[in-house]
Amino acid sequence: MNKMKKPWLVMASSLVLALAVSACGGGNAGTTEEAPADETPAAETPAEQPADTGELKPEEGAKLLVWESADQKSFIEEVAKAFKEKYGVDVEWADVGPDKSMGQMITDGPAGLGADVFAAVHDRTGSGAAAGIIMPNDVFEAETKEIMSETAIGAVTHEGVLYGYPYSVETTAVYYNKDLIPEVPADWNGVVEFAKTFNNPAENKYAYMWPAGNGYWSFGFFGGYGAYVFGAGGTDPNDIGMNSEAAVEAGKFFQTLNQILPFKTGDITDDVRKSLFEQGSLAMNVSGPWDKESFKGLVPNLGVTTYPTLPNGEPMKPFSGVKAYYVNANSKFPVAARLFAQMASSPEFQKKNYQMTGVLPAAKALAEDPDIQADPFTATFLKQFENSVPMPAIPEMANYWVPMESALASIWNDNADPKAALDSMVQQMKDLAATAQ
Repeated sequence: MNKMKKPWLVMASSLVLALAVSACGGGNAGTTEEAPADETPAAETPAEQPADTGELKPEEGAKLLVWESADQKSFIEEVAKAFKEKYGVDVEWADVGPDKSMGQMITDGPAGLGADVFAAVHDRTGSGAAAGIIMPNDVFEAETKEIMSETAIGAVTHEGVLYGYPYSVETTAVYYNKDLIPEVPADWNGVVEFAKTFNNPAENKYAYMWPAGNGYWSFGFFGGYGAYVFGAGGTDPNDIGMNSEAAVEAGKFFQTLNQILPFKTGDITDDVRKSLFEQGSLAMNVSGPWDKESFKGLVPNLGVTTYPTLPNGEPMKPFSGVKAYYVNANSKFPVAARLFAQMASSPEFQKKNYQMTGVLPAAKALAEDPDIQADPFTATFLKQFENSVPMPAIPEMANYWVPMESALASIWNDNADPKAALDSMVQQMKDLAATAQ
């Protein structure tokens, strides 16, 4: 077992055993010393989980600070009210979004300034675990795995350890203007044929748009051809698959699409796409569930569907993201923090969150909930999520973005040989990894 994880395993064992007898002492959960290398960590011994996690009680005098984005404030306040009623613990909210929280926690957590519970995007899980600032989801591990989507669970697991409490999922799909095209073609051949009749650059009319030069938005082509960023389900940094035979085939097809989208990659901005969509000059526009309401305002007769099938007969597999709550390893109230994360991510509150803010739930049962399935937009994104690839959560993922953007621009803008461009990309990723070491 990786030596880095031993402090957390020892800590988890001690804390969980304490929870089993309802001990409520405070203390800093992040100060346990590392077990000697030749000892088996206590957490690896069996059956030290509490028999009934419902009997857990927060520490005496506990109070919590939760970091979440401003658009989730009303929801967090709703959970805080229920938490106060059940446990008598006050909960405060601060505006630190999931895209910034892990980095801020790495700085603030060890200094005792971080939130007790914070929301973060799953691809920072590895960084948080490596920095030792997030606590494993140990007490509620079995319950979380039973309730949540398997894809979501995998996304918030690092080196075999579950860290997050997933509460929402997101990926991308194809919005379309039904007045311009009654339905999105089932495959890319149909998209290309439609573009031949619809495109008119002189009038700024285009069939299909997405940020082609971005490694998040264009990964679906590579994923659909069977390429991967890192092997072993995104966990092996020594196995980079972006210049494999599958990746090269994806790059070749990707390159052909510049014929139906005659833009330089840097010119395909969100503002350009939204403007064209609003003007009725863009038939199909790729985006995520976060744009549902704004797009409804732009296009009265709006639809959404999953991606067209690729020429190899396989569906596209775009990147997806999972948002989860994490417990600060330096929290003075780790029991209360665990209980809050568990409550906020429960199916009951995930549905309430969906009703209040529209975020897509991570719980398996909610994907089939009649109220949620009744919304075709939500149902489509949940369907696409099940055929997506969670962004790898290891720290080395930071080495992917700039080299991938460079490769895509070279392939698209300059008609560079896809294999050469992707070989260069992978070498850049390796060089960045070596420099970091």
